[in-house]
Amino acid sequence: MDIIFAGTPEFSVSTLQALITDGHNIKAVYTQPDRPAGRGRKVQISPVKQCAINNNLTIEQPLNFKTTDNIEQLKTYHADLMVVVAYGIILPIEILTAPKYGCINIHASLLPRWRGAAPIQRSILNGDKETGVTLMQMDEGLDTGDMLEKSTLAIKPQDNSSTLHDKLAAIGAQALIKLLPSVEQGCLKPIPQDSSEACYANKLTKQEATIDWHQPAHKVLQAIAAFNPWPVAHTQLSEKPLRIWSAQPTHSATEDKPGTIIVDNNRLYVACLDENIEITELQPANKRKMEASAYLSAHKPNKLLLT
Repeated sequence: MDIIFAGTPEFSVSTLQALITDGHNIKAVYTQPDRPAGRGRKVQISPVKQCAINNNLTIEQPLNFKTTDNIEQLKTYHADLMVVVAYGIILPIEILTAPKYGCINIHASLLPRWRGAAPIQRSILNGDKETGVTLMQMDEGLDTGDMLEKSTLAIKPQDNSSTLHDKLAAIGAQALIKLLPSVEQGCLKPIPQDSSEACYANKLTKQEATIDWHQPAHKVLQAIAAFNPWPVAHTQLSEKPLRIWSAQPTHSATEDKPGTIIVDNNRLYVACLDENIEITELQPANKRKMEASAYLSAHKPNKLLLT
């Protein structure tokens, strides 16, 4: 098929690569404009752009589709289909209807649950037992289009947003390749979403990643997993920031005040509302990420209070 691909972050790359490997003709790759990023604010290209460069594909980077020129340019590719994966730019109806078979989006949740920007993180933060990907025919709403295919994935206790990201990216790519023959043969069976069951995955903020040690242990663990790798759950130790990258349950009740650090046998525990949890990986201010045991080799924080 003649396909236009639109995506920006690492999550999108698996699908673009799968389309290339499957032998489809990628007429153009749309990705967001290059922007400054990181501490040095150096201009960086998106992972999708890098993949397109590596495969000698045509690249388009419009700021948006509010101008006629950008819309008409896309139409010149005469694509059978546009595949959209975490592109991050709103598509008007002129774009959604330009390709022969319209636009198909891969969304990292089991729609209509977790429409919006951060479905992976919100599913973990909410304590969901499963997640997945949904392939949908795009319309003008926010993740409201008819569903074409769903793939379900169990959320394991050891999962965080980073591990789920990688699993869902792979599953989404596989599901699309499997669906494309049905698209071309015109035998899709779209299923409308029940909007009464919808919930929204709002963008993450650094502020909400501040750990509240007065919550039950399972809630604290969900937050730590959800905010890895960004914005990373954090707390304060002796008025200095401390990032908590990973932790695990102990299932041991506590009588200590929430936030109390307990060191035992070179292992680091923190009291929550009901139980202790074990911190396994952390990052002190202006330091690299490290194992808790390495941190304890240089620090003796026993019975200090995290805030």
